[in-house]
Amino acid sequence: MKSDLAIFEDYKIRRLYDEKSETWFFSVVDIIQVLIQQPDFQAARKYWNKLKERLKNEGNETVTNCHQLKMVAEDGKMRLTDVANVETLLRLIQSVPSPKAEPIKLWLAKVGYERMQEMADPERSLDRARENWQKHGRSQKWIQQRMMGQETRNKLTDYWKDHDITKDEEFAILTNIIHQEWADVSVKEHKHIKGLKTQNLRDHMSEAELIFTALAELSTRQIAESTEARGLPENEIAGKKGGSIAKKARLELEEKTGKPVISGENYLPPKTNKKLGGK
Repeated sequence: MKSDLAIFEDYKIRRLYDEKSETWFFSVVDIIQVLIQQPDFQAARKYWNKLKERLKNEGNETVTNCHQLKMVAEDGKMRLTDVANVETLLRLIQSVPSPKAEPIKLWLAKVGYERMQEMADPERSLDRARENWQKHGRSQKWIQQRMMGQETRNKLTDYWKDHDITKDEEFAILTNIIHQEWADVSVKEHKHIKGLKTQNLRDHMSEAELIFTALAELSTRQIAESTEARGLPENEIAGKKGGSIAKKARLELEEKTGKPVISGENYLPPKTNKKLGGK
C-alpha cells in the first residue's frame, strides 16, 4: 500500500494505492467532510458514524463494502480508518444531500478509477477520455483500439459480476491470470517494463498490446459463457484458456516479424519518461 494526500479545493483527502489490486482507497470521512462542507474533522466523523449506522439499519450494502486501513490521523499516528474505493464512494455520495456531490464525483473520476466514470455516465466518460487521449497526442487509430478494448473489458467484468465474482481482489487476480497467460509477464511486470507506477497500463499500451489484451479478454468471456463458469476457480480456468489463445497469436506474430509485442514504449511526459527495454 502506498499512501498519498490528494487535494480537493481546500480539503486534504487521504488515500492509499493498493498495487496488488491496482485500486485507490480513499478515507470516507475525508470525503464526507467535503460533502457537508465541515471544516471541523470531528464533526464530520460524527456525521459519518450516524450515517453509517442509518445505512446499516436500512440494509444498505454500501457500508459493508467499506474497509478499515491504517492512515495518518490528526495526531500524526497511524490509525485504522474507514476507506472505500471509488465505486463504493459513488454509491455513498448519493446518500448525502450536498451541492458538492457532482464536483466530488468528477474529481474522484480524475484521480481514482476510470470505471466509476462509466458507471456515472458512460457516454460522457467516453467523450472525456477521447478528448484527453487526443490532447496527449494519441492517433485516431490508437484511440479507436483503446475504446474497443475497453468495451471488451467491460463485457468481461460484467460477466464476472453476474457470476459470483464480487471482490476487488478477485477481479485483480483474474485480470492478472489472463495477462500473465498471453503476455508471459504479470500486469505489475508489464508496468515496470514501461516505467509506470500508478498509471493505467492500458493507457500506455501500443496498438499491438491493446489488440492482444482485447483478444485474450474476448476469448476468456466467450469460453466462460460456453462453460457457464461461476466463481473464482472456474473463471480462473477460463482466463488461462482465453489468455493462451492470445499467446499463440502473439508468438506467431513475433516469429514472423522478429519483434517482441511487449514493449517499453509509453506515453509519459518527457521529464518522467524512462523507457526500459522490451521483453
